[in-house]
Amino acid sequence: MGAVRDVLRRPLGHFTERTLAGLLLVLGAGVGFGLLLVLVRVQWSPLYDVDHGVAVWLNEQISPIGPLVTVLNAVTDLGGRPVIVWLVTVAVVGLLIRKQGRLAVFLIVTGAGALILDPSLKTLVDRLRPEVDVPIGTYAGQSFPSGHALGSMVAYGALLLVFLPAMAPRWRKPAIALVATVVALIGFTRVALGVHFLSDVLGAWLLGAAWLGVTAYAFRLWRLERGRPAAPLTDGLEPEAAHEVAPAPDEEKLLPHARAGIAEIVVGWVLVFGALYGFGMFVSYHADGTFLARLDEAVPQWFAERGTPFLDDVSWWWSKVGDTHAILLISMVFCPLVLAIWRRWRPVLFVALTMFGELTLFLASAAAVDRPRPPVENLDGPMPTSSFPSGHIAATLCLWVAIAVVVFARTDRWWRWLFVAAAVIMPVGVAVSRMYRGMHHPTDFMGAIMLTGLWIGLLYWVVRPNEDVRAGNRPEIESEDVDTLDDELAKAGQPG
Repeated sequence: MGAVRDVLRRPLGHFTERTLAGLLLVLGAGVGFGLLLVLVRVQWSPLYDVDHGVAVWLNEQISPIGPLVTVLNAVTDLGGRPVIVWLVTVAVVGLLIRKQGRLAVFLIVTGAGALILDPSLKTLVDRLRPEVDVPIGTYAGQSFPSGHALGSMVAYGALLLVFLPAMAPRWRKPAIALVATVVALIGFTRVALGVHFLSDVLGAWLLGAAWLGVTAYAFRLWRLERGRPAAPLTDGLEPEAAHEVAPAPDEEKLLPHARAGIAEIVVGWVLVFGALYGFGMFVSYHADGTFLARLDEAVPQWFAERGTPFLDDVSWWWSKVGDTHAILLISMVFCPLVLAIWRRWRPVLFVALTMFGELTLFLASAAAVDRPRPPVENLDGPMPTSSFPSGHIAATLCLWVAIAVVVFARTDRWWRWLFVAAAVIMPVGVAVSRMYRGMHHPTDFMGAIMLTGLWIGLLYWVVRPNEDVRAGNRPEIESEDVDTLDDELAKAGQPG
């Protein structure tokens, strides 16, 4: 038993000796939160007066300034649950792909703790939200502690600790300062928007710091028990994993001739816009008596005559596949997966430029051509943009074709054909639904095809998203296979 106690005592003592200051900070944050919790729970008058005074004063200063309210709402969304969950989930999946299971577990445990603590404490304290003259923020549930402030402190702090090793030493302090600034701004927006008291935010920060500190030091204790050195937290949780947590560690240069590439893309954008404008003006105002004009008249009328409530519902859901939220969500899932699996920024740049170009070309063409919607019932009602080209169809085409271009060249597995099929089925489904709903002519669909073909063709020629594959990148070789090959070479007396 004595030997067992020594084994357990040694790493724990080693840990506390090296991290005494950190432990004191964690304990201080915990004690500070506990004290603030008691003061809020007993409704201590001085704290109540300060909280209400700050809430009322900020509301008076900010509520009349509409643009500032818009900015504050945009910043506060960075601490909302959808953004936090997306960030942590993408990071966890990427770490698992890179075979960094311990870091993934750290993110899961840390994030899950914050998700549990927030509603539990709100129910326990049961504090009402501030009452201000001009409500400018939305909220749900009780007030103490602030879920946005707690979630941002824990999530952004945990992500920073995990990915710090991937940064050059000179960038680590700026990264820490940036994360601290984002967390501070999110907390400020909760008070400025009148949805939380100052003590709600301070309590959330103290609780988040304490919880993050506990999980971080538990991770370091695990390292010490396995004989690994106790690196300072400014070096991240796992300094040895620097290569694996770096987004694209195997890419030396993004584009060989960046300035020339930018010029080619700008010139190409102008030419594609010119082609869209010419085709759009022709089919919209100068195609009378042609096959295209007859097609544009017959197809919307044919769909309008065959509408049913069931098809209305189906077409509504298909249209959602091509709306901004769905396209953005798929892009924000696919791009991190590309980085995690293939360790290259160039395919991500290709997808990002594809979608940015699609959006700008669509908006510019729609404004320039200004084509009316088909003369049938428009099931989606008035829209802020004109009919040519279809933004839903163009966005769906560009996204899925870009994904297929990236994936098809990087694997020889059978499932790559699923992405090719998606690049056909998804846009066709969206196109049929948009025409059924009376929102687009067939030539609007043709304009979307023209936009996609010309723009993606240009970007493929300039960016060359699969250049690393042509140069010999073999991402499908697993790290265990490389290690096994090295061992076999070593046994044979050859350099690994």
